[in-house]
Amino acid sequence: MSTPKNFTRKDFLQTSALGIAAVVFGSSFTSMLSSEEKPYFNLKPIGRQFSLEGYYIWCSSPIWGEDGKFHLFYSRWKKEKGMGGWLNGSEICRAEADSPFDEFQHKQVILTPRGGEFWDATTCHNPLIKKVDDQYYLFFMGNSNGKTNTKRIGLATSKSLDGDWIRPEQPLLLPGKEGSWDDHCTTNPAFVKGNDGKYWLFYKSWNTHEYETQKGPIRGNRKYGLAKADSPMGPYKKVSENPVIDFSSLPNNAQLEDAFVWKQNGKFHMIARDMGFFNHEYGLHLTTKDGLHWTKPEIAYLNMKHYIQEPTPPKNLNRFGRLERPMILFDKDGKTPKFLVGATQGGKFETSTTFIFEILKS
Repeated sequence: MSTPKNFTRKDFLQTSALGIAAVVFGSSFTSMLSSEEKPYFNLKPIGRQFSLEGYYIWCSSPIWGEDGKFHLFYSRWKKEKGMGGWLNGSEICRAEADSPFDEFQHKQVILTPRGGEFWDATTCHNPLIKKVDDQYYLFFMGNSNGKTNTKRIGLATSKSLDGDWIRPEQPLLLPGKEGSWDDHCTTNPAFVKGNDGKYWLFYKSWNTHEYETQKGPIRGNRKYGLAKADSPMGPYKKVSENPVIDFSSLPNNAQLEDAFVWKQNGKFHMIARDMGFFNHEYGLHLTTKDGLHWTKPEIAYLNMKHYIQEPTPPKNLNRFGRLERPMILFDKDGKTPKFLVGATQGGKFETSTTFIFEILKS
């Protein structure tokens, strides 16, 4: 749901410890949480468990295999492309390890840009691996021109983690009509089975006009929408013309991205990367019972410097110090969050790597 724009300074109910106003108006957010509370996750760093010479690694989506091993679906692109190479030249691969405490080994390339007139001609990115019944579903993002305005969510399927993967000829979810909040793209897929028996697909997008005309280091305001389907394969129908998570009423162009959603103890949880609610280095945690009305975010995890100490990075790694694309690996019971897996700049090859935390009981 969208939030009203006509507010004054008197409307702010609380301020974060960082001095950033942090209150969301309207029915999208149903409870107020203190920004001074300890992070939702109590984390123990395991380390940079996966690095590749000559590559940036991003988007690490974990899953337990039937072989008992820890499989990781990840995106990578060549180091010479720089950090921006994810947008024009990323491919999706699979790695595996005996456990999250062991280093991963690259095993195979899953999806590569197809070129030509395909919707995923220039990049394949944002992998999210899920299993429903006896089928594996690999949600991902592709684009066709190496730019953000053709990013589209797609879905590949397989009976096993090592393939063969059936590749989609068309995207799974398209942007909204021109002028809508989500007319720019669909990306960052987050998938869960809802309590209504339908399959929920959360997606990130923003408005093209805002993106093209705004000034500042971050243009546009990223929000999240929700689409539902009777089958994981779709077709997916958007539940509303409005986003279900919207920070645009806040100052500093606050927003979020990289959402991951799961069900636990009767409600749905989301972790995401903060983009100005508290700062640009924390993770956010929100909950909902219906997918539409979300709690005000609390801190899910802190900046990387809180957990580990590393040498000063080279100047090209200007996003160093934050965990992005956070995802959860559950205990083998499938119910208890056990590991937090994300991507962060740095590592021995001065690119980016997979970083894993063990989630401890509070």
